[in-house]
Amino acid sequence: MSAVNLLDFDLDGLAAFCEQLGEKRFRATQLFRWIHQRGASDFDQMSDLAKSLRAKLAGQADIRGLPIISEHVSSDGTVKWLFDVGAGNAVETVFIPEDDRGTLCVSSQAGCAVGCRFCSTGHQGFSRNLSTGEILAQLWHAEHALRARLQTSDRVISNVVMMGMGEPLQNYGALVPALRVMLDDHGYGLSRRRVTVSTSGVVPMIDRLRDDCPVALAVSLHASNDALRDELVPINRKYPIDELLDACVRYLDKAPRDFVTFEYCMLDGVNDSDEHARQLLNLVRGRISCKFNLIPFNPFPASGLRRSSSARVQAFAKILVDGGIVTTVRKTRGDDIDAACGQLAGEVQDRTHVRERMTRGPIPIRPA
Repeated sequence: MSAVNLLDFDLDGLAAFCEQLGEKRFRATQLFRWIHQRGASDFDQMSDLAKSLRAKLAGQADIRGLPIISEHVSSDGTVKWLFDVGAGNAVETVFIPEDDRGTLCVSSQAGCAVGCRFCSTGHQGFSRNLSTGEILAQLWHAEHALRARLQTSDRVISNVVMMGMGEPLQNYGALVPALRVMLDDHGYGLSRRRVTVSTSGVVPMIDRLRDDCPVALAVSLHASNDALRDELVPINRKYPIDELLDACVRYLDKAPRDFVTFEYCMLDGVNDSDEHARQLLNLVRGRISCKFNLIPFNPFPASGLRRSSSARVQAFAKILVDGGIVTTVRKTRGDDIDAACGQLAGEVQDRTHVRERMTRGPIPIRPA
């Protein structure tokens, strides 16, 4: 039997595993702290665990992170890791430092099945869901690598956003245990307000998340009417805007924040007119407490789309603000390291597929 990866467990799951080994729950708590708070991967490091337990763990379990393909550091301090998840697939994780926070953008899938027109990841297609351990391995590596780099024992990552590659709510079974580890005081101790799940609008799962593990919610809206959103975000054909907004209103009953963030990628001549802004006002005003985050589009060749001009973005934002809606414009970060989601992973996938065609068999991806 292969060793159990302890990164796959939330605290309850780890306690159940330790119980199978004949150990009490407090041992699971000690082990959990060693893994997540101290970044340990060697059981021999865990000095307050009984030697008998360490021997049991060494025979049946390990703490298995993801192989690193590459690490890129931007001139603005943004760090982007590319992790190997096997079979020629890679996922991206991005750390964004700011004066008052450190935000980690985490992936939930290798590829994505939603297929949004403006998303580089969606154009690569869907490979598979990540496990809980693979989701957490991104945070586990980033937190402790950054502490080592900064020579600090203090927590570096204060915010986690599930906004990387993939649709988190289509990997619900692995997502929720990962969120619980992020929130657990024996794990990363993050506030529910500082953990955000971003979804393209999987309505039934928004309702489940509200009941199971309510954290901050962001919704990739990107259009002001159903006809346009059907084209930009195909899942809208199953869950149209009215149904999505109703789910967001329900979510706020248990949400840690009193608003939902709507993400809106600004596409030149597609969704960025004054009329589109006025339609958005009519959709949300008096219906839901929200804020808009206007996102500059990161162009890639297959999209056939262009980024809206700064002047157009500002005019669009002014209409929303004048209408009483809190609106921000996302700053572009890490442009010099291709920090837009999916760019590096797409390059690895392309290289891998070329090699596979040349050799008629899979070849492991190598560091760039």
